[in-house]
Amino acid sequence: MDCPTEEALIRKKLDGMAEVSEMQFNLMQRVLTVVHRPDGIQAVVKALSTLGFTPELADEGVAGTRAPAPIRKPWWPLAIAVVAALGAELANWLGSPVWAVAALAMLAVACAGIETYKKGWVAIRNLNLNINALMSIAVTGALALGQWPEAAMVMVLFTIAELIEAKSLDRARNAIEGLMNLAPETATVKQADGSWVDIDATRVELGAIVRVRPGERIALDGALTDGRSTVNQAPITGESMPVEKGPGDNVFAGTINESGSFEFQVTAAANNSTLARIIHAVEEAQGAKAPTQRFVDQFAKVYTPIVFLLALGVAIVPPLFFAGAWFDWVYKALVLLVIACPCALVISTPVSIVSGLAAAARKGILIKGGTFLEQGRRLRWLALDKTGTITHGKPVQVAFELRATDLESMFVRSIAASLSSRSDHPVSTAITRAGDIDGLARLSVEEFEAIPGRGIAGRVDGRRYSLGNHRLVEELGRCSPELEARLETYERDGKTVVMLADNKRVLGLFVVADTVKDTSREAISELHALGVRTAMLTGDNGHTAAAIAKEVGIDRAEGDQLPEDKLRVVESLSSDHAMVGMVGDGINDAPALARADIGFAMGAMGTDTAIETADVALMDDDLRKIPAFIRLSKATRTILVQNITLALGIKAIFLALTIGGLGTMWMAVFADVGASLLVVANGLRLLRK
Repeated sequence: MDCPTEEALIRKKLDGMAEVSEMQFNLMQRVLTVVHRPDGIQAVVKALSTLGFTPELADEGVAGTRAPAPIRKPWWPLAIAVVAALGAELANWLGSPVWAVAALAMLAVACAGIETYKKGWVAIRNLNLNINALMSIAVTGALALGQWPEAAMVMVLFTIAELIEAKSLDRARNAIEGLMNLAPETATVKQADGSWVDIDATRVELGAIVRVRPGERIALDGALTDGRSTVNQAPITGESMPVEKGPGDNVFAGTINESGSFEFQVTAAANNSTLARIIHAVEEAQGAKAPTQRFVDQFAKVYTPIVFLLALGVAIVPPLFFAGAWFDWVYKALVLLVIACPCALVISTPVSIVSGLAAAARKGILIKGGTFLEQGRRLRWLALDKTGTITHGKPVQVAFELRATDLESMFVRSIAASLSSRSDHPVSTAITRAGDIDGLARLSVEEFEAIPGRGIAGRVDGRRYSLGNHRLVEELGRCSPELEARLETYERDGKTVVMLADNKRVLGLFVVADTVKDTSREAISELHALGVRTAMLTGDNGHTAAAIAKEVGIDRAEGDQLPEDKLRVVESLSSDHAMVGMVGDGINDAPALARADIGFAMGAMGTDTAIETADVALMDDDLRKIPAFIRLSKATRTILVQNITLALGIKAIFLALTIGGLGTMWMAVFADVGASLLVVANGLRLLRK
């Protein structure tokens, strides 16, 4: 399936078969997926063979469906054809006998055009007017009219152009092939006797222990069991900064171990690794047609028959009704036939979309279809979850305020750190971590108690202490107007305050905040520059929401949001027909993500749910990838418009020249294959973005 018009040929053949219920075409990867009856595969293969194809069944269970390797053809027939065609031109110019010119031309057509004639005959037999059929008719007509040199040169030029176009399309295919080649084929696996053996990665079982040396690519997903290192995760996330890895941390297939040696336990089979899921998602995205591509396909179905009928009219009407010369008007009709093929128009959209999808995947942006790649440029509102999206999602202690002036601050902090170390709440973890950093002593805690929705309590050195929120302190009767005012000041700044109290008073205030990522400020600024307004939706209180929004520069902030509240906000943003995106973790924000026109999942690396459910999955937590996605969408749209304009514009110019009596078959070939080469080269520019 080298030319997109061949899809129609195959679809028409298989549509009438009782064995086939569904077909999905991936022209860029030259893969056809057929849903058929259990006993129908041989019938499908036989039907495809009658169309001149040699179908190869894909391997089951392999991560990624590799495009069949193109059949290497010998170069010498084309070389002979080029020499013979040039010889025919020279012989004609020197006034050689007609038989000599004809012999050279026939040799050129035979050496360069046998494949074209074979494909053309199959297409005509199936009533399909693809480029091979039209070219076969045109060259045969030129030979019949005695245009020997022109017929030879047209066939040779067409064959050379087809070869160049196939090479150009291979570059787009190789962009996806490159993803498949990221993970090595073998892994060094520990055996029962303690030895290490290199095994095919597809045969490594879950739970196996794999060793990775410095500089090696990681073959499978897993969790570190021994050793430490830094891993370059750029192949998955697009970010080149290496990440520190230690026992318990996850590693992913296709990433690169930069320094130390380590061992990890396999957590996903080769065909279910994060990389494999990315490849599968990109392949599915290629198979789904974008709106522009669907329009172009429908247009091409009408365009080709119309031009064919026009060519037929040009050949017959003037000689029959206006005393025109048959030779001149048949020649013009043959030129029109060559121009009629919509190959350039049809190939212009998939090559641009695939290039855009591949460019995004290299940067750690997984786009689930050409539809979303095209729609990204139209985003006007972007709703964002706060925790883990705008902020780091890991609260840290940012301040401590001693209230009991008769006590040492280190003593008060030691009591709080000792209590908090018994809890796994994120705020408690922040207080414990701050104590560890400053080397505070851990005191013995007795009668520890977790108080739901309020905090924790316990005895230290025989005295009961409570560590909790505003509600807990109020219930203990330790609040005062002055303390209330102090708490409100912190809350207005978007911070959370935890207080340590004994049986008489509040001893100290621990100020905790979920810090904003530096990249979030940059991302919001870039979004505004692109004309996208932003709204933050968070379950935190309104004061915190407003403070974070002000710090980052977000246009609208909504606090105390439950999942159904976030859904209502997204619906209200889209009420004026504006296109709305939603950024979340792919799970907690599911209703809003589903309702949004484009759902973005943050930090999807290793997350099955996010990769499967989001429209766009950002493989790390960098919000700047969203403005990058919008810019890529705008660039893709620009190139799509350029390609369609080029394809139709060139055709229109040469149609006019031909009807005006100035067009030649040489021009027609340049109009067709030249336009195809131009749009393919233009579409490939997206791979550099």
